Amino acid sequence: MMSMDIFELHRGTAPLLVSVPHDGTVVPDGIAARLTDSARRVPDTDWHIARLYAFARELGASMIVPRHSRYVVDLNRSEDDVSLYPGQNTTGLCPIVQFSGEPVYRDGMAPTEAEIRERVERYWRPYHEALQAELARIHAEHGRVVLWEGHSIKGDLPFLFEGRLPDLNLGTVGGTSCSPLLQSRLEAVLAGQGDYDFVANGRFKGGYITRHYNNPSKGIDAVQLEISQRIYMDEDSFVYDAIKAARAQATVRLLLQAAIA
Repeated sequence: MMSMDIFELHRGTAPLLVSVPHDGTVVPDGIAARLTDSARRVPDTDWHIARLYAFARELGASMIVPRHSRYVVDLNRSEDDVSLYPGQNTTGLCPIVQFSGEPVYRDGMAPTEAEIRERVERYWRPYHEALQAELARIHAEHGRVVLWEGHSIKGDLPFLFEGRLPDLNLGTVGGTSCSPLLQSRLEAVLAGQGDYDFVANGRFKGGYITRHYNNPSKGIDAVQLEISQRIYMDEDSFVYDAIKAARAQATVRLLLQAAIA
């Protein structure tokens, strides 16, 4: 186990790295003082996602978990803040708008460009350097690696998407971020389980990490799974539901097992 102020990295033995870049909830006092009351709850956290994936260590997976909220810096955005979904509402590298459409900051208190650059160096770059190094270590040991991006989101967010989001949303950048064999294995698992509805490469096709680090031709597959939070927690209170979560974990376990088969 390797711990730092920015992230925690658990090194495993299998050709699998689970990254949960939006699990963090910490907002430094100097930033928190500038947030709106609603933003101080950090509602756009991928709540409890590291807890949901904790079982992956039993499968031998490595796991990297950040401490800080996406409101400090979004680790799943590029440092140049290019939009991943052109033409659709989204949030930025240092978000100034919540998923609800409400502001993150009080009037006149949003970060300057200089502050954004400082946050990139302080919080974003160490996470990505560690992620890249762990991918390289696993690949060198096994000759292959699957980077699994674990995400979750409220299933009804009109600001970001119309209607109800499916329970499980597999993203492989239109089938380009992993091998066709892995894609077919994962879709077979999704089709074979009867608990949840799902879609592949729907509204969420994969964020910056999935898009940036994949190289299937060299044995580096990257996959994103966006889970609707209703299947493992209460979306309003943010409380973890252990009974719901155990059921969800059974399906996610099948997906991870297929990833490292």
